This record gives sequence, C-alpha cells and structure tokens, in this order.
Amino acid sequence: MSCPVLELAQQLISRPSISPDDQGCQQLIIDRLTPLGFTIEKMPFGETDNLWACRGGEGETLAFAGHTDVVPTGDIAMWDTHPFEPSLRDGMLYGRGAADMKGSIAAMIVAAERFVHAYPEHRGRLAFLITSDEEAKAADGTVKVVESLMSRGERLDYCLVGEPSSQTQLGDMVKNGRRGSITANLTIHGVQGHVAYPHLAENPIHRAAPFIQELVDTVWDEGNEFFPATTMQIANIHAGTGSNNVIPGDLFIQFNFRFSTAITDEEIRLRTKSLLDKYQLHYSLDWSLSGQPFITGQGKLLDSVRYAIKHYTNLETVLSTSGGTSDGRFIAQMGAQVVELGPVNATIHKVNECVNAADLQQLSRIYQRIMEQLIL
Repeated sequence: MSCPVLELAQQLISRPSISPDDQGCQQLIIDRLTPLGFTIEKMPFGETDNLWACRGGEGETLAFAGHTDVVPTGDIAMWDTHPFEPSLRDGMLYGRGAADMKGSIAAMIVAAERFVHAYPEHRGRLAFLITSDEEAKAADGTVKVVESLMSRGERLDYCLVGEPSSQTQLGDMVKNGRRGSITANLTIHGVQGHVAYPHLAENPIHRAAPFIQELVDTVWDEGNEFFPATTMQIANIHAGTGSNNVIPGDLFIQFNFRFSTAITDEEIRLRTKSLLDKYQLHYSLDWSLSGQPFITGQGKLLDSVRYAIKHYTNLETVLSTSGGTSDGRFIAQMGAQVVELGPVNATIHKVNECVNAADLQQLSRIYQRIMEQLIL
C-alpha cells in the first residue's frame, strides 16, 4: 500500500539540496499546494529560494515553517547507502535530511492535503513558510521573508516549525522557545617582540589571562522558569607567529553566549566591556547577534499541540528551550505563538541520518489535528 508521506519524503531526500541550493525541492511543494488552492509566492533573496504559500483569507493564520536545505554529507563512503538515494530498511527511512527536516515537510504537506480535502471551506488561513537557507548563514531565508511579510502588514497568529524536537520517541518533547545567541570577536593588542627581551614587548596573552579567567567564572544570570542560566563558551583562541622566539603582538579570542530572557544582549555587551576595562586591556571588539531569545507560554497553540500529541501517542509532552537556534527566532518577531514539533533528532547531521517511517505518518496525523484545532 502506498504511503503519500514516505513517497514525498523520498522525493525530497533524492534532491541534493545542500544549503542554500534548493535543487527543486520547493517546486515539488508548489506542485502539491497549487491544486489545493494555495496562493504561491516565491521570495528569492540572493542565492536562497524561499516560499510563502497561503490558503483562505478569514480568521486566524496558522503557518507551518521548514527548510529544504540540508548540511553536507561528509564522507559518502561512510554511509551504508548513498545519502541522496533514500532507503527504507527495517522500518527506518535513511538519507540526508530524513529527520532534519524533509520528513517533517512531507508530513506537513500531506496533512494539508487531507485537511483541505476534508474541510475545503475551513475558517482560518493555512500557510507555509519554506526556506533553503537555515543550515548555513540563515541570512537570506526566513529572516528576509519575515521582514517582507511584516513590511506589508501580514498577520501570523500561530507557527508550527518542523524541526526534529523529539528525544527518544515521537512527541516526547517540543520546543516552545529558544535561547538567544551572541558572539564576541575580541582582539587583545600587545607589542610584538623577542622572547629574550620581554621588557621591550607586551605579551597580550599574559595581559589577558586574568580577564579570560574571570570571563569563564562569571555567573551571567540564574535563568528563569522557562530557561536555564546563560552560558558562555570560548570557541576559538589564537596568537603567535608559529615561532617559539616571538612574543605575539595580538591575541584573538572568540566566545559565544547562549542567553535567556533573564538578561539582554546589551547587558552582556556592557558587562563584557566592564571586564575588559577592569584589566586595562587595549582591545578591538566586534559583536555578532544571531538571534534573540523567545518563548511561547500558555495559549491556543501549545494547547493544540499537547492535545494532538496526547491523542495519537498518549504522551504528555515535555516543554523545552534547549538546543541551538532555529528559524523560530525570526518568526516570533511577528508576534506569533511558535512551537517546534518534529521527529526524533538522534541522527541529525550524522552519517546514516534516518527517521522512523511510521513516525512520519503519525507526525502527519498530529499536524492535521493541530490544523483542525486552530483553523477549522
């Protein structure tokens, strides 16, 4: 017996859409949504393909969001089967993007097909926001679409993002928020010289050592009911010419904060500057903010998600804000309630990425039930 969700997932996986190259995935989606009466709007920016599709004009808007791009495969020889030749083995669907997140997209589209066929005159508006730039720079994807939608006054009430949120079984966890992320690119300036004549130089490593230790030891906040405490991690550190007889002139340190709503990015910047000034360091500092924290508290979307998961899996789902960033951070700027719900994430970005085939069919039913709860 054919399975529309698995068939579409395999069609998507077979396209090597390494970010940001969509490789025709969105055209597959357009071909499925157009006969359902969706208004299709292609929104390309730079090398990124984006799609905004909506159906209906009255009532509240529920959008399903996802990305067609995938991360590189790594060494193909390490895969049991070719990553872009989807394979069903022992109830698992293998291929790059199976879990992150072409499987979810297939489940969304098939859920929409069933929903529209069953309720062609549904009350609310159903939409899809699809990008091919989530796994790489995320500069020309959802963020640009959201900017365009907001500039013309588009309304978005609820958004279900298909990121693989489940931990060990489908529906055991959803993400109702994410931490913010800000990166510091810091250069401590010294004076280069000969190691035998340190009095004629200034070693930026020695000067920065107390600052680095206090940076590591600092408690930035205690978190709150939704988020764990903010964390700071040094990601890169570099100095020197490669020679053992040269005191370096500069020390480069890159560190990242994953921060909660208990602190602002401005507070992080000011407290970091205060530390640098405390140790009287000569420095250059550039910041890169990749996302603000967001949270979706109690409301109709969470209620619907919990109900649908309970109905099909008998699980009481756990709410979490753990993990990295997602495109939900951009969508939340529209004032929408945002929840991430997708398959088990155990193999994402790995060799032999896979997803339980039965889970994708179940996920599609869960997505349809959420549609029925919110816009029917």
